[in-house]
Amino acid sequence: MSSYGEWTTAYGLPAFAYTLDQERDPRAEWDPVLDPPTRRHFAHVGNRRITLVSDNYGLSDLFDEHTGLLWLTRRTGVTRVGELSSDISGSERIFGPTFAVVRVADERVALERTVLCPEGEQPWVLIRLRVRNLLDAPARLELTEEWAARAARVELITGPVECRADAGDPGLELELIGGARTRSGRLALPLELAAGEERVLDLRYGLLGDPAPAPASGSAPGSPSRTATFEESLAVLRARLPRASAARAPEAEREIPWHAALLTGAACADGVLGGHTLDQGSCYSFRHGFNGAARDPLQHALPLVYIEPDLALSVLRNTCAWGGPDGDLPYALGPDKRPWTDLFRPSDQNLWALWLAAEYLGATGDEAAFHADVPYHPVHEAPEVPLGENLRRQFRFFADVVGRGEHGHVRILNADWNDMAITESGVPREVMIAQGESVLNSAMAAWVLPRYATLAERLGDDATAAEARKLGEELRDLVAGEWNGRWYRRAYGPGAVVGDDDLWLEVQPWAILCGAAPPERAVELLRTIEQTSAADSPLGARLRWPARDAYGPGGVGTIWYAINMTLVWAAAEHLPDLAWDWWRRMTLAAHTAAYPDVWEGTLSGPDAYLAPETGRPGRTWDLAEVGVAMQAYPVANLHSHSQPLLAYLRLLGVEPFRRPRGGARFASRALEVGP
Repeated sequence: MSSYGEWTTAYGLPAFAYTLDQERDPRAEWDPVLDPPTRRHFAHVGNRRITLVSDNYGLSDLFDEHTGLLWLTRRTGVTRVGELSSDISGSERIFGPTFAVVRVADERVALERTVLCPEGEQPWVLIRLRVRNLLDAPARLELTEEWAARAARVELITGPVECRADAGDPGLELELIGGARTRSGRLALPLELAAGEERVLDLRYGLLGDPAPAPASGSAPGSPSRTATFEESLAVLRARLPRASAARAPEAEREIPWHAALLTGAACADGVLGGHTLDQGSCYSFRHGFNGAARDPLQHALPLVYIEPDLALSVLRNTCAWGGPDGDLPYALGPDKRPWTDLFRPSDQNLWALWLAAEYLGATGDEAAFHADVPYHPVHEAPEVPLGENLRRQFRFFADVVGRGEHGHVRILNADWNDMAITESGVPREVMIAQGESVLNSAMAAWVLPRYATLAERLGDDATAAEARKLGEELRDLVAGEWNGRWYRRAYGPGAVVGDDDLWLEVQPWAILCGAAPPERAVELLRTIEQTSAADSPLGARLRWPARDAYGPGGVGTIWYAINMTLVWAAAEHLPDLAWDWWRRMTLAAHTAAYPDVWEGTLSGPDAYLAPETGRPGRTWDLAEVGVAMQAYPVANLHSHSQPLLAYLRLLGVEPFRRPRGGARFASRALEVGP
């Protein structure tokens, strides 16, 4: 059981009751590495526009990524009724999938306060106050609701910087629904309650003057409009979240809808590029000021193809709009949504766009989506082209510009999925950038390109389809030749082989998935991983074995959601019992069981955890020497939600252009798979 509380339900939805006294219990304190130690624990929820960050003190932050990375408020939002306040220590606190609840009481009055992100793209939160007179006599009370605007833009790497007073008001307003509205952020309301009487008041706070668009195509019947009530939003939420059950993983019943809610709640309607961004979050955007890498929103959107396909398509269009007409995708967007290319130029990013596109078409059959125009980033001043043409240009960039090296493998440039692959290769950096080759890229491309070829054929581009399929087959054969008797090699540099003496986990599942490993070799490799990288590790397999990697303090082992997802997927067909065991290690329940005193991993998590042999197992990595640390903001990373979702779907055999095999239950508005 978690030291912080226990799972429960609220409004018919999974929720977590936080019961720790953070002021008195020493377990509450944790070290963000880049900032002073704190006892604040928080969780991110949202709708398709606003992000609500609720904490264990009953306070809230609001964040909006519509035109940039902007904190609207920090640690605010308090209700007072007489002498009673919603931010007192020891209040009852509940974290829900799109809301937070605080309950407090004294001898006169009881207060329940719920802050809810309404369904849709509303840039504000609903606040429901339930006030009950506990006396046997009438009571006359004053209720105040108070929020303070505190705008801060997140600067690149260094973090949030508060806006000047003369330029920092984003236009936040507080409104009693059906009553007064103010820019001051404070409303005072007299209450007269009969003995035992309960009164319910609904307010809203945020960018009330910012019109929300009509519900998107494909949204749930009855999707609430801008004036949706509290009850309507909760009803739509209950209807849209997927349901799951698995005999081999009972925690799926709670965690699948929870992950879906936190994943979809991280989307934000993009006021610059159109569509929706699905920012990786955590330290990257909330602390270090960038939305990256480009592969990440594409990766996060993959399970949404089977949950909310309209949102998956919107994320695909948005991320394709990061790029230019040559087909290149920048590593990231900076805090002003301009391309940021100073740090990395990865070689794998186009593959993720082609993958998401094929996954979407395979699930929906929506060929029309690929004939609709999509823009390029405004810095390129280039005309829009149909989405299918944008993807074709990305394929051309991958095939012609990224290209292949001396051994025939895809070039690595200065990074592939692993941002530290160049540093860790042992080959001089500039030499590796110029001539290095990535077996990982080749293995992934050998799976992705045949699926993209099917998409190209459906769009009538037979020449591109044939070229993509041929390239995928050639790369698969090359990957097959990288077996060293124990595992697959990782990369090549001039005169150097990377991954002959140590196992680099990221390439191994893709070698199985792309067909480079025959079945008997796949089983042998999976068992080797269980005995090495995954041994004695409650959260999954380590990135490297036995060598250390660059992300841990002192270069210790890390466990990455993105790689353990592909590992579960690769094992699903060959060793299903092991695959289910590995999926369970990805769960919040597994983290709580292994590390009950660690908040990250309780409701949300980072992109990677430190392995059991490290100095702080169950927490996450830092590169403090260069001023970057996941530990500085170790929750709300979307890999901790998207990857368990996608891995669960793969366990059921849900893949593009294939029929699911079942074995457990999953039901959403877009897909139903039975046991």
